[in-house]
Amino acid sequence: MKMKTLMKSLGPGLMWAAAAIGVSHLVQSTRAGASYGFQLLWLIFVINLFKYPFFEFGPRYAAATGETLLRGYQRLGKWAVYVYAILTFGTMFAIQSAVTIVTAGLFTNVFGIMDIYGWTVILLLVSVIIIVVGRYSLLDKMIKFIIIILTVATVIAVVSAFFKGFNPNPEFIKSFNWEFTDVAFLIAFAGWMPSAIDISVWHSFWTVARKEETGYAPKVKEALFDFNVGFIGTAFLSVGFLALGAIVMYGSGEEFASSGTAFAGQLINLYTSTIGSWAYILISIAALTTMFSTTLTCLDAYPRVLNPLTMMIITRLKTKKRKQFIHFFWIATMVIVSYIIIRFYASSMKVLVDFATTLSFLTAPVLGYMNLKVVMGKNVPESDRPKPWLRVLSWIGLVALSGFGAWFLIWRFFL
Repeated sequence: MKMKTLMKSLGPGLMWAAAAIGVSHLVQSTRAGASYGFQLLWLIFVINLFKYPFFEFGPRYAAATGETLLRGYQRLGKWAVYVYAILTFGTMFAIQSAVTIVTAGLFTNVFGIMDIYGWTVILLLVSVIIIVVGRYSLLDKMIKFIIIILTVATVIAVVSAFFKGFNPNPEFIKSFNWEFTDVAFLIAFAGWMPSAIDISVWHSFWTVARKEETGYAPKVKEALFDFNVGFIGTAFLSVGFLALGAIVMYGSGEEFASSGTAFAGQLINLYTSTIGSWAYILISIAALTTMFSTTLTCLDAYPRVLNPLTMMIITRLKTKKRKQFIHFFWIATMVIVSYIIIRFYASSMKVLVDFATTLSFLTAPVLGYMNLKVVMGKNVPESDRPKPWLRVLSWIGLVALSGFGAWFLIWRFFL
């Protein structure tokens, strides 16, 4: 691949990474390390492997056909559109609220000049302005800068922590015993590791938007290279965050707080206690920009997807004038409902996060199956369809995710 064409293709994969690197990494991965040390390290590799095909199908389909996955669902039949709509409406407010409350908690802790509700309003309104004024171009440029800052800061923190040593107190060591509370956290951890399958659809929209922005239609190979850079990067960083939690907090007797503001303080302390207090500003910027990018990409993606989804379900709304109105309607709805939810859960951040991530885990097999059906469709050239090994991995992932989800639900409600 030529460097010039490669640079034109890069962007959607980093957007995907920015959406993925947020709550799943800063909150769930760090909590996993703090609670269980390195005992759940295996899960990062396994869940990334099982989910890989379903995320990969987003850019593959968009590059091969020039369409979004949502259009692919429509090709499957109305049932697929309705299923996707139900799953989206059932999870989107919890997901947006979860990422926003963590972001607002960080801003409250770092600046200390406003409560979490005030920061929620400011963050959501600033996100709306960026989305409406800058659209994809500004979002694309911001994300690349943010990812670099976080990666460098995390690598430095983990290396510094390893040099300081790993000495958990036997009195506070906790083992993963496959009891219900352990399994419930495992499900919540895996739900957004590396992220919810929903963002495969977002990725296909960003791929199409990138094409419109640059005027260059990436080949499937180029789109997948862009995706793999982001995917491998998110896996690498999730290991880094788990290591930070394990080295600094595991066996210390200290647990993460449920409040978003208090949690944010503990998170930043993980870095400064290993690198040094001089790094406070660097770490604060990295954490703030990372979570803000997740809040921003979620708020960009949901209305972007809900706009055509609404017109597919209510066909009489499919006009140019109504298209813009529908887009703004969903932006406003996301902002208002997310704020209302945060008003109720500001002091119970972990509850909201675990609820949202568990929902994502349980819905993953449905979206994964639909993605597989779409990418194997007749409109996808034979040469661009997944190779046999990737199809086999898809079915293994579907069986594993479905089986584990069913086992959890039976245990939760019937045993």
